[in-house]
Amino acid sequence: MVATAVGADVPDEMKGRIPVVLLACGSFNPITNMHLRLFEVARDHLHKTAVPELKLLCGADVLKTFQTPDLWKDEHIQEIVEKFGLVCVGRAGHDLKGYISGSPILQRYQHNIHLAREPVQNEISATHIRQALGQGQSVKYLLPDAVIAYIKDHKLYTRDNS
Repeated sequence: MVATAVGADVPDEMKGRIPVVLLACGSFNPITNMHLRLFEVARDHLHKTAVPELKLLCGADVLKTFQTPDLWKDEHIQEIVEKFGLVCVGRAGHDLKGYISGSPILQRYQHNIHLAREPVQNEISATHIRQALGQGQSVKYLLPDAVIAYIKDHKLYTRDNS
């Protein structure tokens, strides 16, 4: 996913800042407002704390998956955090510092891991949204309207297609 602000008005306090390139991974299934919010929180954090280049943007749940056996190769984790670094946006119920201290690789490169705090707590979960849709419940205001329309048009996450 790429977030851009082409043609957008830039507030004076943002002018002259170093561009931020954030690469995100995750299922984004379906994409929620919180997924989109990750980019905003990470950008604001980096503008205050770092000289950004290219970083992997992830939520706390993705950082936790680095501990899942056979999901990530150690050499891939090391390459990501050593060469590029991470910006991880926290989430209630996740211990980001614990995930880092529990991994020798993340510990070694923790100087290249930026932990960003979402100032407005939002517990939107794609898993919970899929469950709600499967039960025929409304997800209005949890997802962008265009995403809701796409889901309805393609009959995704229905009881029959779960």
